[in-house]
Amino acid sequence: MLENIKLRAKQLKKQIIIVYLAYMHKDVKWYKKAFLLLILIYAVSPIDLIPDFIPILGMLDDIILIPLGIIIAVKIIPEDIWGECKRTAENEIRIDDRYKKMGGALIALVWAIVLILVIKGVL
Repeated sequence: MLENIKLRAKQLKKQIIIVYLAYMHKDVKWYKKAFLLLILIYAVSPIDLIPDFIPILGMLDDIILIPLGIIIAVKIIPEDIWGECKRTAENEIRIDDRYKKMGGALIALVWAIVLILVIKGVL
C-alpha cells in the first residue's frame, strides 16, 4: 500500500510539471492558462481550503481537488500540446533527480558544519 501511495505521489508531481509546462506553452489560450495557473497555485500553496491539521479531511482536499484540476486540464489542453509537455516533463524529471542528490548533499554538508561548530562550542 505504501508503494502505491509513493507511486501516485510521483505521478501527481509529474502531472503538476506537465501542467506548468502547458501553462508556459505559447499555443495555449490565455483563459486556459488562467485555469492552469489556478491549479498550480493551489498545488504549491501552503493554504488549503481545509487545513491539513484536521485529520483526514485536511488531506482530502489535496487528494481530490488537485487530481480533479489535472483531469480538467487534460481535457481543455489540445492533445498535441499535452503530449509535447509530457515528453518534456519526462526528460526534466530525469535531470531533476541529479539536482535533488546534489541539493541533498549540500544540505547534509551544511548540517555537518553546523554540528561540528556546535561541538567545538563556536555556536
